[in-house]
Amino acid sequence: MKDSPPTAPIAPVSFSVSHFRNALSQFATGVTIITTRLESGRFLGLTASSFNSVSLNPPLVLWSLSEKATSLPIFSVNSHYVINILAANQKELAKQFSQPSLDRFTGVEFSLSANGMPILAGTAAWFECRNRSRYPEGDHVIFVGEVEQCAFTPKEPLIFHGGQLLSSRN
Repeated sequence: MKDSPPTAPIAPVSFSVSHFRNALSQFATGVTIITTRLESGRFLGLTASSFNSVSLNPPLVLWSLSEKATSLPIFSVNSHYVINILAANQKELAKQFSQPSLDRFTGVEFSLSANGMPILAGTAAWFECRNRSRYPEGDHVIFVGEVEQCAFTPKEPLIFHGGQLLSSRN
């Protein structure tokens, strides 16, 4: 495989950030909650819709996090995390993990993976990942995780579209 050519400077754009965001919002995505454990033993989790598969062999997935996120240093150094794929009936859970809070896990049912990471109850699927690599791009960091364990229960998914959380039947 050849090396990629050097990246060219980014050309100025003729649209605003809000226009770009609105255009992106027309692409429906699933909704996830990324969870991990802090050194203190407490848990951390956040809602994210930037999730995608990368490779089947080895099993790789990716997600991204704003470089302004206060949780970035934690996810950057932790060895493992779990990507929880939310079911349609978990809209309130997505909201809970998207709001600032001292403990987003209050009242949340979960179990622990083999590596002690929180797996949320009732999800459509989950992937426990080794934090394989990170790539800063623009105003986000792209995390690539190597999937060590996963499970699923077919369910209607929670979808993010047009800036709203929806079930696929809305």
